[in-house]
Amino acid sequence: MNEQFLMDRAQIIRELADKADPFIRTRLLDLAERYGRRINRPSQTTMTLLSNRHAK
Repeated sequence: MNEQFLMDRAQIIRELADKADPFIRTRLLDLAERYGRRINRPSQTTMTLLSNRHAK
């Protein structure tokens, strides 16, 4: 997934949270935050490949 996808998805989720009840809003905002944290972070696969390469 690329950065733009993650940013767009987080924005859509935040917009949904604006219309949701308080319980669902909290969960949606948490989800949007998780998408935000993934921006500019290497994927788990990349991290595994890099760690295997350095282990040799």
